[in-house]
Parts: sequence; structure tokens; C-alpha cells
Amino acid sequence: MIDLWQEIYGTIRRNKMRTLLTGFAVAWGIFMLIVLLGAGNGLIHAFEQNAGERALNSIRVSPGWTSRSYGGLQEWRRVRLQNRDLQITRQQFADHVDEAGATLRQSDVNISYGAEYVNLGLTGVAPNYRQTEGVKTASGRFINETDLRERRKVIVLHSKSADVLFGKTHTDPIGRYVNAGGVAYQVVGTYRDRGDTEPSEAYIPFTTLQLIYNKGSELGGIVFTTRDLTTEEANEAFEQRYRRAIGTSQSFDPEDESALWIWNRFTDYLSTLKATNVLRTAIWVIGIFTLLSGIVGVSNIMLITVKERTREFGIRKALGAKPRSILGLIIAESVAITTFFGYIGMVAGIGATEWMNAVFGNETVDTGMFQAKMFANPTVDIGIALQATLTLVVAGTLAGVFPARKATKIKPIEALRAE
Repeated sequence: MIDLWQEIYGTIRRNKMRTLLTGFAVAWGIFMLIVLLGAGNGLIHAFEQNAGERALNSIRVSPGWTSRSYGGLQEWRRVRLQNRDLQITRQQFADHVDEAGATLRQSDVNISYGAEYVNLGLTGVAPNYRQTEGVKTASGRFINETDLRERRKVIVLHSKSADVLFGKTHTDPIGRYVNAGGVAYQVVGTYRDRGDTEPSEAYIPFTTLQLIYNKGSELGGIVFTTRDLTTEEANEAFEQRYRRAIGTSQSFDPEDESALWIWNRFTDYLSTLKATNVLRTAIWVIGIFTLLSGIVGVSNIMLITVKERTREFGIRKALGAKPRSILGLIIAESVAITTFFGYIGMVAGIGATEWMNAVFGNETVDTGMFQAKMFANPTVDIGIALQATLTLVVAGTLAGVFPARKATKIKPIEALRAE
């Protein structure tokens, strides 16, 4: 066995360029397959995380601008949702709406406790907001119906904001009062986000925000969860029906989609699921062709290798070497080279996916309606990497075995004449 490895080492040293070319083809094929699969998995995992953190049966509605004249009113009017639209959602659509709430926002509010302060946006919400948006309570509680009904001055802070305000004094924030633009709010809970780098929101009852900041009955948006809408067609029909009802309330053309923005997470989920399947298939197709290019490279180089060594095989046979030993040498060299460089390609590919995760793993997109993670956990099953490496090993071996068998059948005198 030691003699065999010494012979392989000697052959590799005598043919450095050929070995490097063979190894590069192997390493590149494995590397590109892992990187492509990792990048695709990163996108798919991010989608799955975003979908899993929020209620998939939820719909968010936001006002827009009319693009058509309607009922004697001019185009490009600002639509302003009102409390009555929330009542319409709850009453006229009770057959499909489980819980409905509203959102409203007041930006750039200084919140202080003692000498410490943070500048945040106040988001008025209803109790269902925690479920629809996947807000994770860290301590205390979230906004409840009593807060909403009595317009209580209560607030839920991000855990990072609470740490800034109360961390130096080691005070438990729950039950304490903070000053927000001259208004005292009692902290009833803290929350942690889904990975956003900076806390930017504090939650209060939307009815309280309407009262304190003179918003009247205006709403920034409506959020609700649905039931018994299990197909894309059923959801589209519901959206058309809902748009007509709000269009009647706000006096805009129900066909004017820019007047009312409806984000249906369920239909988005179905569409993204289809795109994910297409992406996964495309990545595998590209990865397989990349792997095939590596196999072709290995095969061509092994064919050249065997042809160049025909004279050597003749000398070996003349000295009494058996065809089986020559075949064994070719197979051992092929396995050694492809395994070594395949491992290098696999390690490099895994390193590249880790780099992608470190650089892009915390990237989020903010559409104004929601924040979503764009890249997460670009891992590749180690079994797939090993199978790809094994495929190249087998391909390189077969590419060398067939011409080597042909060469070993040549008579020594003919092999010695080979150039």
C-alpha cells in the first residue's frame, strides 16, 4: 500500500500541471454547486422564516391615492381610512373576518425616563397586531382590548429601547412611567423583534394615539385575519368584495387599485411558494450542469492522461505487470486526485456560504408596510456535497478505466512504439 501511494505521489509530481487542471475541474464543480444551492437555500429559508413569523391568513389594508375620477370627485385624491371602515370590516365581512384591528403612526417622538431618552415612532395598534405581525413579547404583556376601549396611556417598548432607558439604573421597566412628548405612558410590556438591527417602534393603543395627537377617527391602516379562504380564487373574490365596500365608504372607484392597497399574505404565500419551487428547480438544473462541466473536464483530462501513459503501460507489461495492477493504479490515482480536490471545493463552497450568511444574513427590506428578511441560513446538506464529490470521483474513475483497459490489452511491443 505504501508503494502504491509513493507511486501515485511520484506520478503527480511529474505531471503537476495536468494534476492541477484535473483538480481545478473537480474543485470548481463542487464549489459552484454548493454556492448555488446555498444561495438558493438562503433565499428560501428567509422566505420560510418571514412566512412563519406572521399569520399567513392575515390581510393588511392601507390607503392610497385615487387615479380615477369618481362620483363627480377628481382623481389623485388622498384616501383616508376612518373608524367606520374598521366597523365595515368587522360587520359586513363577519363571515370571513376573525379579528380586525387598526394601525396609526406618529413619528419622531422623544421618549424619556430620568436623564435617558430615545427617539422612536409611536405605532397605534390593536391586540390582534401581535399575532398578524409576529411581535414577540419579551416581558409583561401586549396591548389589550381594555386599553383600546378606555384609551389608556400604556406603552410597549422594544427591549433595546427599555435597556437604554432603564439599564443604567437596573430598573424593571414594567409598571414604570415614561415621558413621550409631554405625555406620561405606563410601560406594560417589552417586545423583541424578528432580527431588525435597531428598535424603531413603540406600541400604544391606536385609540389613544387618535385622541392625544388629534387624529380624530383617521386610521393609518386596517389589519385583520381571515377564515375559510383556502384558495387563491376565494381570496381574490373576497378582495374584490372588500374593495367595493370600502370604495363605497370612501367614494372611489372599486376598480381603482391605487386607491386602496391590499396585502394578502396568503395569496402572496402561494405565489412565492410557486416561485420558490421554480427557483429550487432552476438552481438544481444549473448546479447539475455545472457538475457535468466538472465531470467533462475530469473525463477529458483522464483520457489524455491514459493516452500519454500508453508507453509506460507497455514498459510495465514488459516487466511483468498484470493488466489488473495497471487498472488499479489508474483508479487509485483518479480517486486520490478527485477526492482531495473535491474536498477542497467542498470546504471552499461551505466557506463561501458562511461568508454570504455573515454579509447578507441580516439584510432586510422595508416596503413601508412590513420588513422582511432577505437571506437566512444558506446551508447545504452535507450529504448532497458528499454525493456530488462521489459523482465526480466515479466519473473520473470511469473516464480513466475504459481507455486504460484498452491500453492494457495492447501488446507490449506495440505500446512501446506509441508516441
